[in-house]
Parts: sequence; C-alpha cells; structure tokens
Amino acid sequence: MNNPHKMRTGLDRVLHAFGYSMQGFSAALRFESAFRQEAALAVVMLPAAFWLGRNWMEVALLAGSVLLVMIVELLNSAIEAVVDRVSLDLHELAKRAKDYGSAAVLLALLWCGGVWATVIYQRWMA
Repeated sequence: MNNPHKMRTGLDRVLHAFGYSMQGFSAALRFESAFRQEAALAVVMLPAAFWLGRNWMEVALLAGSVLLVMIVELLNSAIEAVVDRVSLDLHELAKRAKDYGSAAVLLALLWCGGVWATVIYQRWMA
C-alpha cells in the first residue's frame, strides 16, 4: 500500500511540506499556551538579538537559543499529542514520554537563559 503523499516530488513536495509546516505553526499557536508564550517572547527577543549581539556569533547564539526553545517545545507538543492520541489512560510509559519532553524543554530554556545572561554580562558588566 503506497502513501499518496510520499509520491510527491520536486516543487509539489516542497509546497505541500511548507503548507503542513504552516498548519503545524497554526495548531501550536491555537492549542499550546506554552508555545504562544514562547512565540510572544521570540517576537521581542529575536530583534533584540541583532541589537545586543556584537558580532555574528553572538547574534547566532542569541537567536539560535530562542529558536531552539521553540523547536523543542514543538517536539514536546508532538510527543504529547501522540501519547494522548494513543490513550488518555494513565500509564507509566506515557508519563515517562511526557516527562522526557518536558525535561527537554527545561534544558532548552536553561540553555537560552544562560546564553542571554552570558552575552548581557559580557556587554554591560565585563
């Protein structure tokens, strides 16, 4: 049994993939409050990264750390959606999967905070 979506090639595949990505962003903004909060912060922090960073490496670290949080949050939301799709019953493996995703988001947030604190310190305190 062939999946008709897997038979797309070239520009048709790229356009459909882009559409699915936009649907993913839309769903995340609609259903995930944590992603909405992170997106709101990103609207402020991404332009601030270009102002705060003194060179391309600092800008890349600042902006990349913000984008990393959003990427990990999307993956965590995907894990939660799949777990909930399989079953809403309490199960140790479902809890573990959700906890792993949450821990990944925490690590991304800590990384982001550390990068921003380091650059701010270097810019104004050192």
